[in-house]
Amino acid sequence: MSEPIRPAVAPANRLRLQYADEAAKLGPPPIGIIDVHTHLRGESAIRIYRDVARRFGITQTWSMTPLEQIPQVRHVLADTVRFIAQPDFRSDDLLHAMGDGFLSRIEAFHDQGAQLVKFWAAPRSRELSQKAGVPDLMNLDGPQRRAQMELAVELGMGIMTHVGDPDTWFATRYSDTSLYGTKASQYEPFETALDTFDVPWIAAHFGGWPEDLAFLDELLERHRNLHLDTSATKWMVRELSRHSREDLLHFLQRWPDRILFGSDIVAQDEILETNDDATQQIFDLYASRYWALRTLFETDYDGPSPIVDPDLAMVDPLRHGAEDAPTLRGHHLPTDVLRRMYHGAADRLMNRLCEL
Repeated sequence: MSEPIRPAVAPANRLRLQYADEAAKLGPPPIGIIDVHTHLRGESAIRIYRDVARRFGITQTWSMTPLEQIPQVRHVLADTVRFIAQPDFRSDDLLHAMGDGFLSRIEAFHDQGAQLVKFWAAPRSRELSQKAGVPDLMNLDGPQRRAQMELAVELGMGIMTHVGDPDTWFATRYSDTSLYGTKASQYEPFETALDTFDVPWIAAHFGGWPEDLAFLDELLERHRNLHLDTSATKWMVRELSRHSREDLLHFLQRWPDRILFGSDIVAQDEILETNDDATQQIFDLYASRYWALRTLFETDYDGPSPIVDPDLAMVDPLRHGAEDAPTLRGHHLPTDVLRRMYHGAADRLMNRLCEL
């Protein structure tokens, strides 16, 4: 007798949760949440995102939307969305898009009301730079990036950047340190840029090092213009769950106005064209991120994450399979901490940007 066919695990809902019901169980957050880190494009996907955001208490979203799609996204989200300038990653001319072309786009985004510029400087950016034939093209200390930062500061804009990547990646895909460098080396040009351009900065993904709160504590101490966001949900769930409640709470209370909520949700219409169940899958994808982050910060849940995390198998394939997920350990943070992280810190930062 043949074995029954095992249904595929839904990567965003391996626990088969009814996320709409779960949102109702969580109830409204203590204050409307500002999600400072998303990538929204495509009108149909944005309508699904809007539904999910409302259910989970998201009242404002900051998005790295392609310049050409700003009207579409603004049409759906109206005044609940703010935009972050980014280069044209889909350009056929990468050298122009990451160089002089980005200068003109920064000005165009500024004309659309954007008050932040995103500089993606993950180790993977070195692969793109080599492809373009200019190894330092996307380095934070490269001449192209310095010119772009100078323009951003001249226009009164703040800066967001992605510096580090997970420890799991440095243990595996970044093993070639001659190309990628070490994790610690990513922060040398970053700290120089922080000192050079004295405007508000957001370091995405908990500064790229949620594994090491002591390092982040020292980084924030050295740079008073630096903020961190909680985006990259799978990464945050895995690593912030490993910290004790006491350690994470101490860190958040030490830096109450400098830790911002972010999800890193990517909304795009292309996924909706894949199959008949795509709408539900996309709803679950967006909802899983907000459910996981709010559960991590607000509750005492202690159990498996509903989101598949491939990093587990990448690092330890003997113990983990491709559909495994880490433990999500809720830290049940105090209301005053949640109010600042969810809303107050972002509101304060935006007010500071409006003064530039």
